[in-house]
Amino acid sequence: MTNVTYVEKACAYVTRNSGELLVFEGPGHDGLQIPKGTLEPGESPRDALFREVMEESGLGTLNATRHLSTDVWTRRRSPPKRYVRHFFHAMVHEPRDRWIHTVADGGEEHGSEFELYWIDPTTDRQFALDLDDYVSLLPSADRAGDTPQAAD
Repeated sequence: MTNVTYVEKACAYVTRNSGELLVFEGPGHDGLQIPKGTLEPGESPRDALFREVMEESGLGTLNATRHLSTDVWTRRRSPPKRYVRHFFHAMVHEPRDRWIHTVADGGEEHGSEFELYWIDPTTDRQFALDLDDYVSLLPSADRAGDTPQAAD
C-alpha cells in the first residue's frame, strides 16, 4: 500500500459589507482562487488563516471570523496526496475594488504578486482546486451587513 501524504491548509472566504468575495487568479492554476496556504509546524488553522490572508492580500484586520467546514480533498491520486482543508469566513472593511499585493515575507512566495478583486460569490466562474466547495455557506449579499457569530 502506498503511503498517503496529508497537507493541512487554511482557506479564507473573505467578504466585505456588500457581500462580495475576495479572489485572485493565481499562478499555475486555472480559475479563481481565495487566500489560502499550508499550516506551519505547530500552527493552528485559525492562526494560519490570519497569516495567509496577510501574506497574500496585505489585509491585516479580519472581523467576525468563523470556521465553516473542514474536509479532506484529493489533490493527487498517484502518489497519493490529500489536503485537509479548513475553510473560514471573515469580513473586512476594504474600500479598494482591485489592488496588487506583493508578498514580502521572505518565504517561498516572496516577491510574488497577487492581483486581488471582489466578485459576487454566486458567480458561475470556475474556481481552482475546488475552492468554491463551501461558498454556499456564506451569508447572502442581502444579509451581508449582519455580523456572523464567531465559532471554532
